[in-house]
Amino acid sequence: MILTVTPNPSLDRTYEVPALDRGEVLRATAERMDPGGKGVNVSRAVAAAGRRTVAVLPLGGAPGALVAELLAGQGIEVAPVPVVGATRSNIALAEPDGTLTKINAPGPELTAAESESLLSAIRTHAGAAAWIACCGSLPRGLAPEWYAELVARAHRAGARIALDTSGPSLLAALRERPDVVKPNAEELAEAVGRPLATVGDAVKAAEELRTYGAGSVLASLGADGQLLVSGAGTYFGSAAVAAVRSNVGAGDASLAGFLAAGGEGPEALASAVAHGAAAVQLPGSVMPSPADLDPSAVTVTADIPLDRPLTEPAS
Repeated sequence: MILTVTPNPSLDRTYEVPALDRGEVLRATAERMDPGGKGVNVSRAVAAAGRRTVAVLPLGGAPGALVAELLAGQGIEVAPVPVVGATRSNIALAEPDGTLTKINAPGPELTAAESESLLSAIRTHAGAAAWIACCGSLPRGLAPEWYAELVARAHRAGARIALDTSGPSLLAALRERPDVVKPNAEELAEAVGRPLATVGDAVKAAEELRTYGAGSVLASLGADGQLLVSGAGTYFGSAAVAAVRSNVGAGDASLAGFLAAGGEGPEALASAVAHGAAAVQLPGSVMPSPADLDPSAVTVTADIPLDRPLTEPAS
C-alpha cells in the first residue's frame, strides 16, 4: 500500500479553450473536474495501476465532500481529517499548444488541533504502508517545519518517506533524512541557491541535496527527462513525446510510477519516466493507466549527458 499525504488538497476544474484572450468571453471546448493536490494525484496514479492506496488529507465544506466522493469513485481509500475551513477550488485554462494558465486558491488555515489530527491520521495508517508520499505546499497555519516533524514521526514508525515539496519546507525536512525527494528543476535551483543551465548542473545540485540529508533525489527536468541520484549511482531517463496536451500532475504521475516500481534503481526511474510521459499526453490532470504507458519509448542510462543544455534553464 502507498499512503499519500496532501496537506492542501483542492477541487480542480480544467477548461480547454481555443486561446486565452484577456478581457474576452472565453468558450471552453471541453471541461473536467478532478480531485487535486500533488499527493492526491499520486494516489490517483497508483489506483489507476491497480495498486492499493490510502489518501490522508484535510477536507472541509462542500468542495471537500466532493473531493472525497470523486476519490472514492476512483477506487481510492480516503482518510479524511475534518477541518473548519472549506477545501480550495482551483481553475486551469489549457490552450491547444499545451500552454496552461492556473489560478490556485490559498485554501483554509489549519488550527493547531487540526494539524495534530492530520499527523495522528498518518500515524494510524503508516504501519501498513510500503511508502508514504508527502506532497505539495503547506496550507496556512502549518509552519515550514511541519514536514520535518512528519518525516521524523514516520521514520520512528519504520516507514519510508518520499517528499515532494519546495522552499523552506524542503530544506527544513532534509535534516530528518527523507528517503526520496522529488524536486523539479526550478525547485532544485531554489534549494541550492544557484541557476541550473545544464544536466550536469542538475546532477551537482541533486548531489548537494544528498549532503543535506536526502537519501535519493528524483529530479524532473521537464522535456529534458529525469535524473535519479542516489548512493547506488546516478541515472538519466528520457522518453519521446508526440504532443503535450497538459502537464498538470505529470510530476505526480512520475513519483507514483517510481514508488510503484519499488522506489529505487534504474527500473524505478524508467517507470517514473514512462508515467510522466504518458501523463503529459492526457487532458487536464488525468492520471495514466497501464494502457497509456509506452515503456519502449523510454531510455535510461548511467552515461549522463552532463554538458547537455536544459531546454528551460532554471534560475
